[in-house]
Amino acid sequence: MNYFIAGTDTGVGKTLVSCALLHGFSDQGKSVVGMKPVAAGCGDDGRNEDATKLRASSNVLTSKGQINPYSFVQAVAPHLAAHFVGVNISFERILESFSELNAQADIVIVEGVGGFRVPLNDNQDSADLAVQLGLPVVLVVRMRLGCLNHALLTVEAINSRKLTLAGWVANVPDANMTMLNENITALQQRINAPLLGVIPHQAEPDARTVTRWLDLGLLEGRTSDPQITQIDAD
Repeated sequence: MNYFIAGTDTGVGKTLVSCALLHGFSDQGKSVVGMKPVAAGCGDDGRNEDATKLRASSNVLTSKGQINPYSFVQAVAPHLAAHFVGVNISFERILESFSELNAQADIVIVEGVGGFRVPLNDNQDSADLAVQLGLPVVLVVRMRLGCLNHALLTVEAINSRKLTLAGWVANVPDANMTMLNENITALQQRINAPLLGVIPHQAEPDARTVTRWLDLGLLEGRTSDPQITQIDAD
């Protein structure tokens, strides 16, 4: 099964979760590869940090162009970054790359760009890409003030497109978030999909470590012991 990793915003931990999933499925003996269809914010050599991490976490050897068909230097909304260099982001090219990767691996983890509805060209956005790929979605929620609204609006957008929300992950970059556990509970009560895990604050986020906090059995439909749903306050 392949998955589309969506976020409630940019910088919420999509790459961290995507790489953790790659490690987790690889540990199960599966061939895995990550894909970043569109990346905005690259070096002059065209390399994007997120795409580089996904490639390093994969166990299938692929070309940079397959993993990251579109990369732009400017760290702005992707449709704007593309416009500045006279490029139109074509879903056909992305779908072709995905098909190539899908033929080489048991599992492809496709990481979206920015939030779920960020524009990719004049007429299509990241949600449209998820629809065309037809993949179940894993939603990454950054736990911070405002996350309840952001998460529930994103879930509504996913459901409105008749996509399957396979599960969601609570990422906790702020060790001092007020009423963290109460916010996690509020989302559990309102999101009709399993909480795959809670990623506690890490001074230096590490995808390999994060793997142990994610319950892949829930993604695969297996009955599993519940993961961490509370963070102890120090």
